[in-house]
Amino acid sequence: MNRLTTLDINKLTPYAVGFDRVFDDMFKYVQHNANSTGYPPYNIVREGDKFQIEIALAGIAKEDLDITVAEGVLTIEHNPEGEVEPEGWEWIHKGISQRKFKRNFTLADDVVVNGSRMANGMLFIELERIVPEEKKPRKIEIK
Repeated sequence: MNRLTTLDINKLTPYAVGFDRVFDDMFKYVQHNANSTGYPPYNIVREGDKFQIEIALAGIAKEDLDITVAEGVLTIEHNPEGEVEPEGWEWIHKGISQRKFKRNFTLADDVVVNGSRMANGMLFIELERIVPEEKKPRKIEIK
């Protein structure tokens, strides 16, 4: 883990209040990235306040996936029980991987997961940035 202390963070943000959590979230993001194997390949696209994560999962059934969101982390996991070969078949070449994986995505506080779907060997996860009323600009009355 990084050796950046609270005192060091305060030196970086002398005019900010409560940003220590931002640094904690950044460290979590780096940790998730360091644990990544690069499989399966994915894209992230954005349109306005909506995002979509596209993950290539050829040959994997949706029933074999586990998608969870907890404490700002979206996790997609595949733990195959064991491969069943059709009777009388043998693999000559197997280039489509179906190995187990666990892929984590760190989400901002105001990003929510709206759902997921699978089509043509791709998993699509829909996300949206929803800014709560208390974070929207507002006029402060002087008393």
